Amino acid sequence: MTDLDDFITGLPKAELHLHIEGSLEPELMFALARRNDVAIPYASVEDVRAAYAFSNLQDFLDIYYAGADVLRTRADFHDLAAAYFDRAAADGVIHAEIMFDPQTHTDRGIPFAEVIEGLLSAMAEAEARHGISSSLILSFLRHLSEEAAFETLTMAEPWLDRIAAVGLDSSELGHPPEKFARVFATAAAKGLRLVAHAGEEGPPDYVIQALDLLKADRIDHGNRALEDAALIDRLVRSGMTLTVCPLSNLKLCVIDRIEDHPIDRMLALGLKATVNSDDPAYFGGYVADNYRAIAQARGLDKTALAQLARNSFTGAFLPEEVAQAHVAKVDAWLATH
Repeated sequence: MTDLDDFITGLPKAELHLHIEGSLEPELMFALARRNDVAIPYASVEDVRAAYAFSNLQDFLDIYYAGADVLRTRADFHDLAAAYFDRAAADGVIHAEIMFDPQTHTDRGIPFAEVIEGLLSAMAEAEARHGISSSLILSFLRHLSEEAAFETLTMAEPWLDRIAAVGLDSSELGHPPEKFARVFATAAAKGLRLVAHAGEEGPPDYVIQALDLLKADRIDHGNRALEDAALIDRLVRSGMTLTVCPLSNLKLCVIDRIEDHPIDRMLALGLKATVNSDDPAYFGGYVADNYRAIAQARGLDKTALAQLARNSFTGAFLPEEVAQAHVAKVDAWLATH
């Protein structure tokens, strides 16, 4: 391992864009399929990995939803999240804000309580075992209706004090943010923070809608904002955090080559970019792998990597004093390495 590899692994960091269902590794998929007697359309772990050749977001989502079918019980969701936290701890993550898609499960007849209680128990365990703080982001599936999102928000009522934010994910094209303006307003009135996927496959206007109509506190992805100079200026002036996912961008053909990734351009423009893993089991790497990929591909030095880590804490839904304490850890790591 190189000096830069060691620096990245030990660099204190937060992960702000992680779909917990997307951390389902093939080995765990098979184990849960056996445990729950669920048939899956793959004969082996190797067959699953071979299927991870996506040409667009929808190709990935088709496999993602099929894989999620093995998740049936509270124990399954606990084991899924616990496995993620073990990897996150090894990658230097000390705070994680994890997205979950309840509709993926409740539409299959899995009670909301089974999903969230399994996740919450793993989060408590991760804090005790690894010292990782974490919070939940309830994500609405944008290919479904806003009425369905309202139903999910109602289901979540007993746990709203343990949910930090609502989000918006799944198929972006044809499902603009404006479709969910009312449910986001309702969530905000309940005290929840707001995030939304925008500008991954969708146009810059989707980012603008997320800002103006959803009142988003954070933009997930945001790559295509780079096509609009006025939007770039707005994002810089507002200090809006972008949760960028380099290996995801490569795997889903948002970019042709990792060498084409705009992360260094984002930093140079003054955008508050962060690095995250999105759906790491499917996209070929967890958060440190994403840092390493862009460091090598774009020649990012330790100073730039530390700035990305600082952004991850100041962009997190943490009390200011906690965020600044974590930033100080980044500064200390940079100073001594």
